[in-house]
Amino acid sequence: MTSLSPYDNLSPVTRAAYRSKSASADIAPLPRAAKDDALLAIADALEVRTHEIVTANAEDVERARQAGTGDTVIDRLTLNPERVRAMAADVRDVAALPDPVGEVVRGSTLPNGIDLRQVRVPLGVVGIIYEARPNVTVDATALCLKSGNAVLLRGSSSAIASNTALVRVLRDAVGGAGLPADAVQLVPGEGREAVRELMRARGLVDVLIPRGGASLIRTVVEGSTVPVIETGTGNCHVYIDAETDLDMAVDILINSKAQRPSVCNSAETLLVHQDIAAEFLPRALNALAEAGVTVHADERVTAYAGGTKATIVPATADDWETEYLSYDIAAAVVDSLDSAVAHIRLWSSGHTEAIVTTSQAAARRFTQLVDSTTVAVNASTRFTDGGQFGFGAEIGISTQKLHARGPMGLPELTSTKYIVTGDGHTR
Repeated sequence: MTSLSPYDNLSPVTRAAYRSKSASADIAPLPRAAKDDALLAIADALEVRTHEIVTANAEDVERARQAGTGDTVIDRLTLNPERVRAMAADVRDVAALPDPVGEVVRGSTLPNGIDLRQVRVPLGVVGIIYEARPNVTVDATALCLKSGNAVLLRGSSSAIASNTALVRVLRDAVGGAGLPADAVQLVPGEGREAVRELMRARGLVDVLIPRGGASLIRTVVEGSTVPVIETGTGNCHVYIDAETDLDMAVDILINSKAQRPSVCNSAETLLVHQDIAAEFLPRALNALAEAGVTVHADERVTAYAGGTKATIVPATADDWETEYLSYDIAAAVVDSLDSAVAHIRLWSSGHTEAIVTTSQAAARRFTQLVDSTTVAVNASTRFTDGGQFGFGAEIGISTQKLHARGPMGLPELTSTKYIVTGDGHTR
């Protein structure tokens, strides 16, 4: 009589979670060299099998176009040889980063002679739920493996061909480097029930990280029994202070909004101090027009639009809380720096806010009063990024305040444990 496997009566999602749990236990104690070899093997495999990846991606892109998907979403979905090479380079960058596992966060010898150390350890199994961005498949895998974690990937159905091809390449490379291939898995199934199972796999999945729009994030946060690290939407603000360098202010505004509008660190709202509005707004509105940006303006901004090339639509209350992810920006004139802060506190998603000013006092007050993951002074909002911060490819930007906040690199994918070493000590 053939004995049943303990997995035989489990759903495909639960079986995958069990395999991830087993793989995570094997990866956790590995030395840095073993993990780095696997990452370098992944980078090489991505380049060697670029045609396979791009061909699969073309299926997703064509299906998206047939469905009438918007240009910004198609941009996030699209892979080409240049983008695959960039992903491979990002993986090599992660391999070159210090290994956080085993790092002593703090330690001391207690008065009784016991040696106490708090050290970083992997989280275990990290589940990623994300939308049509196949680059996340590779970024998440690299960061999870480097930090000693197994990863369960749940991308959107719109990128199923791309993600299937990518995970096939990743698993082959990881297995070929001597690590368990089950350290990298796609969550099986395409329906919502598979996502619900993943969100309820408490005890098998240690943490979930959602990456996507507000609806996706809210669904995961409200529906999960697995702990969630909330990566929030990016309703980012640029505030132009009364004392400012006009050329710098225009450059920062255009870079923040138009350099890549489909990402969470692009600016969605412009706030202008009333004392500088007459000088700044005509220049800014023309520059936004040249960049193809539509301005959702309040009445005070609209008053300065005459004679400019600006495309203006009246702002509504909804505009102040909208993450456009497109060539649109909301704009208002404010009475003071404190008024700008009040507006940000009311409408911001807590991601990134920028001030452009030549006043040190204004910069200091703004950074003290604004409570977001990142506050930029005379710099574009687009710098809120793990790669730009030197963390390597980030796994997301957390807008919550527990465990991780801001761009999440390798240390944010670890927990800690205490190691107590005595010499026959009893209490």
